[in-house]
Amino acid sequence: MNRNTRSIAAGSAVLLGLVTVGCRSDGKGTQAAPPRPPVTFVDVEPEDVPLYHDYAAQTYARDLVEVRGRVDGYIEKRLFQVGSDVQAGQTLYVLDLRPYEAEVAKAKGALEQSQANLEFAKRQVALAQAEADLAQAQANMLKAKQDVTRLEPLVKQEAAAQQDLDNAMASLQANQASVNARKASVEQARLSTRAQIDTAQGQVQEARAVLRTAELNLEYASIRAPVSGRIGDTFVQVGGLVTRTSSQPLTTIAPLDPIWVRFKVSEAEYLIFKRRSDQDEAKARPLQLILADGSTHPSPGHYENTVNQVDSKTGTLELQAKFPNAGRTLLPGQFGRIHLQSDVKKNVILVPQRAVQEMQGLQSVMTVGPENKVLARSVVTGERVGERWIIEQGLKRGDRVVVDGLQRAHPGVVVNPQPASKQPRT
Repeated sequence: MNRNTRSIAAGSAVLLGLVTVGCRSDGKGTQAAPPRPPVTFVDVEPEDVPLYHDYAAQTYARDLVEVRGRVDGYIEKRLFQVGSDVQAGQTLYVLDLRPYEAEVAKAKGALEQSQANLEFAKRQVALAQAEADLAQAQANMLKAKQDVTRLEPLVKQEAAAQQDLDNAMASLQANQASVNARKASVEQARLSTRAQIDTAQGQVQEARAVLRTAELNLEYASIRAPVSGRIGDTFVQVGGLVTRTSSQPLTTIAPLDPIWVRFKVSEAEYLIFKRRSDQDEAKARPLQLILADGSTHPSPGHYENTVNQVDSKTGTLELQAKFPNAGRTLLPGQFGRIHLQSDVKKNVILVPQRAVQEMQGLQSVMTVGPENKVLARSVVTGERVGERWIIEQGLKRGDRVVVDGLQRAHPGVVVNPQPASKQPRT
């Protein structure tokens, strides 16, 4: 027997042995059925499921403030540490105060002088003198009248000379003219005094305004924080000149609590979002901020507002949200993702992703039918929810979907089904 003949004979013997093993009987002369392959399944039950979307986001400080000088001067002191938290009203820089202190002293002197002038005008010295002269003239006129009245009957009785009466009447006329003149002087003095008082009052007001301006400039020479927040680097050092017209700020302050986040959604998503919920409900939905390292910001935020127009280049709309930032760990300019609940689907069917098979663009699942026989079902999947798919068509309540053992679960095969262990749904 040659080598080839021996090889064929050996192969035939092995094949015969395998056939013999596969055809063992159960001892009663009947052939034993092969064991049913084990599979695990889940029962299909409709449920309500929230849908989430993630959007690229960036933090920013809405009320970022540039600190600028309101007066000119050289910096003598810087009273903060770069990157520290400051409070509104805290002194940040102190300029050279001496020029402004001198202006305040000068303005106080001018105010005191104006007040003295006003007091002198109010005393109405010239008016009092004019009134006294008028009273004297009126007294003289009264005496002249009395002389005329006394002499007239005496002249008729030829007890007094006509010349005395004529002199008395001339004196009366002269005193009458003097009274009229004094009255005009009093009126002129009154008008002049009123004008002096008004002028002095105006000078006092002006002096007070000048003093207030000088005091404000002195206050502005100590530059204070307009808001609370974290302060940045200083752009002008001690000894540097601060000017009101400088285009460069001294430093910046960024309020960090709360921190603001901006993200963009498509125009279509925004319209759906608006149709599904009113403004108040949308604002009440909590938002999660996923940071660059994959961690979640501990405090949920809330949608606050949108900008006033859609970006025509990208077809997106910017939404703005506010997040508590008590620890001030978030800084403006950080990137992350907004995790947003966009909708809640009612009575939908979900199956684990591993249960769905796809071939040539068609999706299907294996189900356990009557008598534990495997059936193939074509399905249409919707959105992904965690590790599960929403099944829009192809399954109904009570179907048993195979999730493990798919390599053995071929259509028509009778299997040994076991329910899958309950796991938290995501």
